[in-house]
Amino acid sequence: MWDDDWTNRAACRTKGPDDLFVRGAAQNQAKKICASCPVVTECLAEALDNRIEWGVWGGMTERERRALLRRRPATSFRELFETARRELVAS
Repeated sequence: MWDDDWTNRAACRTKGPDDLFVRGAAQNQAKKICASCPVVTECLAEALDNRIEWGVWGGMTERERRALLRRRPATSFRELFETARRELVAS
């Protein structure tokens, strides 16, 4: 089931912007926060679908998200991830 109110369950909800909106090697630390997040998929879909340019979202840096968006520019990532989740649960 997709969580529309995902921010309340995010692993980063108690972190400050300085923990997630970082550059260079500090991004690897930010991505570690995402690794255990129960709503990482919702977060990533939000960032991709809304073309959020800065920070680590859903375990991806802005550079990683830009590369993905170049490969799939017309994709609704929420729809893609929801479908994949439903198919995974159904199998």
